[in-house]
Amino acid sequence: MLSETSTATVRATLPAVGAAIGDITELFYAKLFAAHPELIRDLFNRGNQNAGLQKQALAGSIAAFATHLVAHPDTRPDVMLGRIAHKHASLGVTREQYPIVHRHLFAALAEVLGDAVTPQVAAAWDEVYWLMANALAALEERLYAGHRVAAGDVWREWTVTARTEETADCATFHLTPADGAPAPAHLPGQYVSVQVRLPDGARQIRQYSLCTAPGSPVRAITVKRVHGPAAGGPDGEVSNHLHAHVRTGDVLRVSAPYGDLVLRDDTAPLLLASAGIGCTPMLSMLEHLAATGHSAPVTVLHADRSPADHPLRGDHRALTHKLADATARFWYEEAGEPGDGRGRIDLADVPVGAGTRAYLCGPLPFMRSVREQLLAKGVPAADIHYEVFGPDLWLASA
Repeated sequence: MLSETSTATVRATLPAVGAAIGDITELFYAKLFAAHPELIRDLFNRGNQNAGLQKQALAGSIAAFATHLVAHPDTRPDVMLGRIAHKHASLGVTREQYPIVHRHLFAALAEVLGDAVTPQVAAAWDEVYWLMANALAALEERLYAGHRVAAGDVWREWTVTARTEETADCATFHLTPADGAPAPAHLPGQYVSVQVRLPDGARQIRQYSLCTAPGSPVRAITVKRVHGPAAGGPDGEVSNHLHAHVRTGDVLRVSAPYGDLVLRDDTAPLLLASAGIGCTPMLSMLEHLAATGHSAPVTVLHADRSPADHPLRGDHRALTHKLADATARFWYEEAGEPGDGRGRIDLADVPVGAGTRAYLCGPLPFMRSVREQLLAKGVPAADIHYEVFGPDLWLASA
């Protein structure tokens, strides 16, 4: 895919670009938002921008893509591209936006690296960019076609039919299409975007996992209120708005479902490990498994601060008990019930059968720890799947 000339140039310049990629992406976003303020107002997550998380995610994805092309110039990293494409589709990103990104990204590249960006270097990295951009645009267009919508036209109105307070900081919003039409199909583990209008007029978007099975006539999302100062950042704008203002009978603007952490329909043993609000896609998977009569072993693991902080704890146990061969084990930082673990998840005495497929969702340190323990138990890396809420920093922090 990447030409021989460009491969050699990218290989030679990758260390310099990689070392400066953080400065490049920071300047890129400054230039982009100066020219298109509507993007930071209505498309990009302002909280992630302020915390520098989106910059880290973009830098990691560019570096990973370029590194892959240099090592394997005739292939492309479809798993990484697919994850990004699903996120873009849930936001309504279209092919027409990629030239805008290109303009400001390459202006930032030239400004940061200066004379090092010769015409040959610019041409090589231009080829890298368009290989990535065109691949993403094609994947996104296929995702739109799968929902039979025009590119970017993913939004419709949904009515909140009920609201349930799960914990002090988690609430479940039950939704049905406001127009009465059938809900678009989704797969167990997928998410939707929710767009809200904030007091300053901004239309901010966040993704929330669907925690109901695909066949459910009512869809549900469980939203955790983000207390930013406790984590060194601002309060979550959308989560706090939903908690404070959205009640039964209100209407939300919700996207079609997307996401590549999808439960396969097979007979393999499963391990579903989550922490905090990461349990939500696991609930969708468990409900689907119960509805379809899954009979292979299922191991359900969850970690949280305390039983009171564990959202949907009762459903987590109840759905596990509906399965023919399933066990659930929970770990809490504070004391739980008899049989619950204390502290971090430890798989030392958790049986993991041959052929197990694992699905992980939670904070990155949690998922890295569980993944390492699963690898040590012989689970192949290809059978360990994960979902990151917010910018995917797995590559950026690798």
